[in-house]
Amino acid sequence: MAKVKKAYFCRECGFEAPKWLGKCPSCGQWDTFTEEVIAKATPSSAVSVAVGDMPHLPPQRVSEIERSSHRRLDLQNGEVNRVLGGGLVPGSLVLLGGEPGIGKSTLSLQLALTAHGLKTLYVSGEESAEQIKMRAERIGIGNEECYIYSETLLENILMQIKQHQPDIVVIDSIQTIYTETIDSSAGSVSQIRECAASLLKYAKTTGTSIFIIGHITKDGAIAGPKILEHIVDVVLQFEGDSNNVNRILRGIKNRFGATFEIGVFEMNDKGLRVVDNPSEILLSHYDEPLSGIAVGASVDGIRPYLIEVQALVSNAAYGTPQRNATGFDTRRMSMLLAVLEKRVGMKMFQKDVFLNFAGGFKVADPGLDLAVVASIVSSYYDRAIAEGVCCAGEIGLSGEVRPAPRTEQRVSEANRLGFRRIIVSGFLRKTLKVPKGIEVVYINNIGELPPALFCEKV
Repeated sequence: MAKVKKAYFCRECGFEAPKWLGKCPSCGQWDTFTEEVIAKATPSSAVSVAVGDMPHLPPQRVSEIERSSHRRLDLQNGEVNRVLGGGLVPGSLVLLGGEPGIGKSTLSLQLALTAHGLKTLYVSGEESAEQIKMRAERIGIGNEECYIYSETLLENILMQIKQHQPDIVVIDSIQTIYTETIDSSAGSVSQIRECAASLLKYAKTTGTSIFIIGHITKDGAIAGPKILEHIVDVVLQFEGDSNNVNRILRGIKNRFGATFEIGVFEMNDKGLRVVDNPSEILLSHYDEPLSGIAVGASVDGIRPYLIEVQALVSNAAYGTPQRNATGFDTRRMSMLLAVLEKRVGMKMFQKDVFLNFAGGFKVADPGLDLAVVASIVSSYYDRAIAEGVCCAGEIGLSGEVRPAPRTEQRVSEANRLGFRRIIVSGFLRKTLKVPKGIEVVYINNIGELPPALFCEKV
């Protein structure tokens, strides 16, 4: 029997040390080392059967490598296909992370059940087959080639994958899977690293696409070593407010496509519904105009949508005014407030400012600066913005209004949804193509914004 050996691993980067260290010499993080029991052992027969007989290719010249003729796999889900860059690449390893209860397992099972024409294997280490069957009946069983397997031992999972040869494998979750070659418990740094590496090797050598679900920490990062995100090909973040029905799928890393696309879903009693038009859930309808509400035209990737920005400006009850923002960078909001105070003369140092985006969205688009400022100005003067007006523009420190990326798409989306006026940067006066049915107001600095917002005609 091999001698038991203890080692310390960094939770952030996976660095191994023979003793506990306060600061990781690899990533520089403090208090991240955890003790694990490890022991060298020979690989079991299951691993050698599943992985040992994989073909090994010699080194090749770049010019001699033939491009694969594999097409992307259609998952029968337009939002997921968009975030992945047009579909699932065969042989890719995809990591899906998100908060508990956000719908990771529901989304993964839904993909396995709706992938018509593809054989799928759903491996669950957290639920029994009966529990998964109950959720599958609620979602709707559409793929008869979907197999359910409840197991946590990696060697058995690889053996079943080799036996059934599915097109797509879902592992729920990577923190519950363990291998016999390592004596530490499931979910430890060494177990996650070894299991992910074995799944990656199998995916690349056989062309099987594998989804692995990962838990996240209280800080919002994916649990386990940071090397897990480096191993996989695609990292997807499933986010949203658990008290809200809206869910957003974002691509954080994608070796086969862009990372600026998003997918929007709505959670209901039958699973996750694809939202083709996000503006329908991000815009509210009121009986009468209200102050502090503005509409901004935003773009994520190639998808434009309109989002409602809500602001509340009130007198500061204490010496230091409050600055709170939901779904928006608080530091950027403070910068915009400083610009308003310096360039427009609004006394923001005496005001509490609260900002919120409809639908629980988290937005990092600089093209929404103009809409954020418009909502703040509306609440400051307690005056409603004219009906049918939206904004798209970035604001600089000197108060100038800069063009937002893909302004033409923003204007077209506003026109399609029936908005009569959109306020953009004056730098686009000669280059912007304006569709019929919408009036474009050009402003060069932030001081020209209030007349454009409150006047019925400009």
